[in-house]
Amino acid sequence: MKRIILGLLLMMVVFHVDAQSKKKIKLSIDSILSKYANPNEPGASVLVLKNNKVVFQKGYGVSNIKNGDPIKPNSNFRLASVTKQFTAMSILLLAQKHKLSLEDPISKYFSILPPYISNIKIKELLTHSSGLIDYEDLMPANQKIQLHDTNCLQLMFMADSLYFPAGTQYKYSNTGYAILSLIVEQVSGKPFAQFLKENIFKPLKMKTTIAFEDGKSTVANRAFGNSYDQGNWIQTDQSLTSAVLGDGGIYTNVQEYTKWIKALWNYQLLDQAQQERAWSKTKLENGTTIDYGYGWHIETFQGITHPFHDGSSIGFRNSVGLFPEQKLMVIILTNRTEHDPIEEVHKIAALYLK
Repeated sequence: MKRIILGLLLMMVVFHVDAQSKKKIKLSIDSILSKYANPNEPGASVLVLKNNKVVFQKGYGVSNIKNGDPIKPNSNFRLASVTKQFTAMSILLLAQKHKLSLEDPISKYFSILPPYISNIKIKELLTHSSGLIDYEDLMPANQKIQLHDTNCLQLMFMADSLYFPAGTQYKYSNTGYAILSLIVEQVSGKPFAQFLKENIFKPLKMKTTIAFEDGKSTVANRAFGNSYDQGNWIQTDQSLTSAVLGDGGIYTNVQEYTKWIKALWNYQLLDQAQQERAWSKTKLENGTTIDYGYGWHIETFQGITHPFHDGSSIGFRNSVGLFPEQKLMVIILTNRTEHDPIEEVHKIAALYLK
């Protein structure tokens, strides 16, 4: 009986210590994210995943400054460039099914291309080593309607050279990811948004995640983007480039994004070798190593080399840090342009990497 009592007492002590530790971490996260906490301003949705369990999730601020709706864990934000990991996965899934090769030149999938880009390989689009001119820099000054992915390719006819020979250097390229979405359409025979839904979102039960197309689809529980101007927040949700899907058009929430991450580190979509390649630095053919894999930046934080990605567009700033070996993920989605949340992602990750 004494042993049973002592055991129960020990369990109570351990539970109390654990509860106190969790409370301390939650208070620390609230402090880290205090800039988003004004209940009348656009804010942030945050989630921490550890060992396949959600250990923290919370919304700060409002999703719509016009009606004051609070941000919740199921509020859907425009991912901006965090979308690129889904575009890369679409290509990798097709490669896994032997529908294409990452070594293929893009000329294989388009009947007409400017000659100077014809020999760019798919892998060079994935790793931002294509040298393609940014479509934003070629967009006409009098552009009044939103661009779509196919328009990004059309704009390449307005240039006659690359930033550098394909495969020799790194330069971040939204153009490359717009073209990747078009390759997915060419190979699959389906619109990019439909391919994503059928091959990623639906299988992973990401029920409200969507590649948003105005007039064709709607975003549930939508968070609208905002910019700070002369002391006031102004809704700035869409720009001329916001309809391009491949480089930034997906909307999701932190809860459904968690399903995506679980699928990645449990190798549900790709085999382990391919998934780990996507999370690794790239060695170019000239021997140069760049800090980008397939849809993921690679950095070293607290001695751990790991994938991460930011997303930035008019009205939104997002960041996700992924530590596959430690089974840790921190994501912050914000509907404001004021601040890049990678700093907060690092601070929160540090709490769980001790």
